[in-house]
Amino acid sequence: MDKKTRIAIIGGGPAGLSAAMYLEKKGYKNYVVYEKTDHVGGKCHSPVHDGKRYEMGAIMGVPSYYAVHDIEEFAGVTHDGPKLNRAYKNLDGSIDHRFDKKLTRIPHLLKLKSQVKKMGRLLETKYKGYDICGHLGVSEGRYEGFAVTPGREPVKGVNPNLKDLALPFNKFCEINGVPLVTEIWIGPFTSFGYGYFDEIPAAYVLKYLDFQTMMNFVNVNLWTWKDGTQSIYEALNKKIAHPALLNSKIEKIVRDGKKVTITVNGKEEVFDKLIITAPLQCGTIENPIAQGLDSYLDVTDKERELFSKIDFERYDTRAYIVEKGKYPDVSYYIMRNMEPDRLGHCMVYYRRWVDEPNQPIVTYTLRKHRDIGKESLEEYKARPEVPYEEAQKLVMEDVKGFGAPAEQKDGKDNVIYDGRWYYFPHVFPEDYAAGWYEKVEAMQGENNTFYAGEIMSFGDMDETCEYSHDLVERFF
Repeated sequence: MDKKTRIAIIGGGPAGLSAAMYLEKKGYKNYVVYEKTDHVGGKCHSPVHDGKRYEMGAIMGVPSYYAVHDIEEFAGVTHDGPKLNRAYKNLDGSIDHRFDKKLTRIPHLLKLKSQVKKMGRLLETKYKGYDICGHLGVSEGRYEGFAVTPGREPVKGVNPNLKDLALPFNKFCEINGVPLVTEIWIGPFTSFGYGYFDEIPAAYVLKYLDFQTMMNFVNVNLWTWKDGTQSIYEALNKKIAHPALLNSKIEKIVRDGKKVTITVNGKEEVFDKLIITAPLQCGTIENPIAQGLDSYLDVTDKERELFSKIDFERYDTRAYIVEKGKYPDVSYYIMRNMEPDRLGHCMVYYRRWVDEPNQPIVTYTLRKHRDIGKESLEEYKARPEVPYEEAQKLVMEDVKGFGAPAEQKDGKDNVIYDGRWYYFPHVFPEDYAAGWYEKVEAMQGENNTFYAGEIMSFGDMDETCEYSHDLVERFF
């Protein structure tokens, strides 16, 4: 492709900014990044309270976040944040000792450890190719992409066993004789908003929590950033040749087969190529920060058919100030609240800063679940989610019971920030197995349009950035 090609990138989150970086590395500098909000970073959002940043979205990384490390090197930042740790609580507020060898069932822990080791062997052998970037070919029993290594060498091969990855993760674990591993994988998955193991294809779980990444989480070998995850992308935005244009309202995009015309803030701009990293979902999205792709793009029938199958998680974060003297000693996970019958309850309350009682605590909750065995996709979509306001009341009652009640201000809980996210866009097992990704990947480049962002790999920041690397390497 001509290096002078004019490229529009929709979205100034991790996917869009990393796409700009990788394009620039390959010599493409005639690009524009449009961001509709007044800041970059997307769900890597780190507001400031009392001089320190806290996290409303992404919290941490691990040493196997190679794309994020690319950005660190390019932008001149490093993982210099606070050391994180965690503990567990029961619903009554007592300490949950499930992983304490001295205070829990030793035989169960030994069996769990054995199954985790077996899982590692299975992923390395039976499911070779499971962890490469993206989903191309998985439903057909093959893999093609870039290896999960610092060098990300291109790999490809045939492995019919990969078709199993279309199964819900709990079924995947059952057929492989490792059902207990869900007790380990659930912590960094369900609690951070990625849904439940009986509804989400195993491919998503294992693209995000490949074995080396999972072991980093288990061993608390984590990266954080002093100025928050958002600072990574703020630094990147300052370093790229053309920083994102903030407050850009995309009103219309028209593709005529030769050029792409974008109407932004009332002005028309013409481009050769278009990279969309904003949500691809078509139709009405019941979320205050997201809009359907078809509200501004001249979507084709094929795009509408495929992108209408996308769903998302109703996932909320809430930052509040704790009552004086009740600041928690560590972040707490409530495993029982990570089960579908506890929708709307607090799954984690997260403490970022040690001995900083004026710093907010952040809570995490999910509000919808699909019971695949009992309801059709149509029934699921028609069924209402747990109302946002109801969930927030439950959450504040939960943290009070856990011993970290909110400070009262003017007779109300002192909540300083609410995040109601359009989170983890994905397709369900039946559409994954039917080749949804192969069909979307086959459209890459049609109408001079390329698709990136969360849905194309996974919704954590590294997989999102890694897919932008993959896209640029394949097509530019």
